[in-house]
Amino acid sequence: MQKITPFLWFDNKAEEAMNFYVSVFSGAPGGGTGKVLSIKRYPDKALDEHMVGMQGKVLTGVFELNGQRFMALDGGPIFKFTEAVSMHVECATQEEVDHYWDKLGEGGDEQAKQCGWLKDRYGLSWQIVPAALPKLLSDPDHEKSERAIKALLKMKKLDIAELQRAHRGEI
Repeated sequence: MQKITPFLWFDNKAEEAMNFYVSVFSGAPGGGTGKVLSIKRYPDKALDEHMVGMQGKVLTGVFELNGQRFMALDGGPIFKFTEAVSMHVECATQEEVDHYWDKLGEGGDEQAKQCGWLKDRYGLSWQIVPAALPKLLSDPDHEKSERAIKALLKMKKLDIAELQRAHRGEI
């Protein structure tokens, strides 16, 4: 049983966001998975002032991406996502990096794309990270790791081959 579940507040687009994330992860190279598990909706009548206009919207939605459960709700525009919290997607191949970067970044904030980070169309921040990156950045040979870090800092989408070439001192 998963003990901690991220709970995401959307500006009345929770169902759209869940379906979008499920489509991105279900179609991923390497056998990604995604599914909506349940949706509970606000009641047909407002029970208090916080529920006015929310009839039929998502009160709680549960979805799963690559085995990780998330919850979502339609809460309106009161609270926004910030970069202080992000979703980290570890990718085994450049094909996976490209897939998640392209799909999650589509319609998002172009200015937020830097060093493997992006912001999607709902304002949620994601880190699209090659699995090889920690080893490159923590090499005991500090010159190698510094070269990899310098290369990373110049990138938007991370390029595994370019990071490896920088690590080896080939660029």
